[in-house]
Amino acid sequence: MTGPVRTRTVGHVLEVTLDRPKANAVDLATSRILGEVFRDFRDNPDLRVAILTGAGEKFFCPGWDLKAAADGDAVDGDYGVGGFGGLQELPHLNKPVICAVNGICCGGGLEIALSCDIILAVEHASFALPEIRSGTVADAASIKLPKRIPYHIAMEMLFTGRWLDAEEAHRWGFVNHIHKGDELMAKAWEMAELLASGPPLVFAAIKEVVREAEGEKFQDTMNKVTKRQLRTVDTLYGSEDNMEGFKAFSEKRDPVWKGK
Repeated sequence: MTGPVRTRTVGHVLEVTLDRPKANAVDLATSRILGEVFRDFRDNPDLRVAILTGAGEKFFCPGWDLKAAADGDAVDGDYGVGGFGGLQELPHLNKPVICAVNGICCGGGLEIALSCDIILAVEHASFALPEIRSGTVADAASIKLPKRIPYHIAMEMLFTGRWLDAEEAHRWGFVNHIHKGDELMAKAWEMAELLASGPPLVFAAIKEVVREAEGEKFQDTMNKVTKRQLRTVDTLYGSEDNMEGFKAFSEKRDPVWKGK
């Protein structure tokens, strides 16, 4: 795929690159494309892991394209099946998504990164939620960030719009690993291939359980798991892969995951 969103597939891994010079900002059309890409990733049983990154070395994504907005893109327009950036509101995305932050990651770009499961960053990456300076609210970040990092740090970012470098973002825990610029994508692929070799049905169950637990009491979610009331858990417990894990352990060999 060419245009503002480029993709390539190797084995079970999908790489998605946001490529909108000069800054990789997201307009309505690009958001819809991203939603279609990640919907197709979700629905393709041959794909197990996705990597999301930005083109170039300066910007990952600054979020909403203000120039497009000035030209008529409505802030409450049609962002597509996955909401802004294609990931934030995409239902039933039960596969790992790795974000490889290659530069500036702010506003809606940070909200997109927070929608991924693992965040890797280059040494020169920087992060902020500058919406406060424009007199608006970073809505998705206001929901997600206080659940991901200490409340007081999240509120400082939301209230002041101050910038964090990669080291501080790593210290507060929303960046998993920092890498040199020429190593970022190699490390992202190394992580993706590790996950792609793992049990996809287990990953799916993990993601659904985590989502359910965000809005429920511990015991309520546990009851759903033990009673097989979650679709992914029910699928896992009745699967060939579930038995394969037991057999491989008993036979002292590596398991062969089929995703069924």
